[in-house]
This record gives sequence, structure tokens and C-alpha cells, in this order.
Amino acid sequence: MLRHLVLLQFKPETTPAAIADITAAFQALPAAIDTVRAFECGTDVSPEGLAKGYTHAFLLSFDDAAGRDHYLPHPAHQAFVAQLQPLLAEVLVLDYATSGG
Repeated sequence: MLRHLVLLQFKPETTPAAIADITAAFQALPAAIDTVRAFECGTDVSPEGLAKGYTHAFLLSFDDAAGRDHYLPHPAHQAFVAQLQPLLAEVLVLDYATSGG
């Protein structure tokens, strides 16, 4: 299994309604892209204060790198990225293969 972790930091002027729209658009991607096996998202609730401005986390799961490689250039993903870009202050993306457990 390959995990695709996306952490978002929005521009300060981004409204809660715009963030809700982005979250809904991201949540719609698994229905549009058949290689997404699982999806989850949430906001930072850590008491540690180490999020460095990242407030929203999205985790997508793929069978393998080929599934992720199908997702990245997919038109639905590219349309989402275009919608997100004007609101984005920072993004961090980390892909990892699962092991064990």
C-alpha cells in the first residue's frame, strides 16, 4: 500500500467557506479517480503546537506507486489543484510505502 499525505496551510485571508469548498472538492476525488483505495481528512488538534501553520491533513491510499502515478496527472486532480492554488500558503506532500502491521 502506498500512502499520499498532503498537509495544507491556507493564506490568512482564506474564508472558512472557501476551506469547506476545498475540503469537499478533495473528498470528491476518490469517486472520480478509481485508483484511490481510501481517503481520510481532518484538521490539526494536536496540543503540542508543532504543526508549523499546517491546519488540514489529507491521506490517500493507493495499491502501489502506479496507482498514485495515475492519480497525479488525472484531470480531476489537476482541476482540484487549480482550485486550491490561489488559497494556498504552503503545502507539504509525503508519500510512503506501508510496512508491517
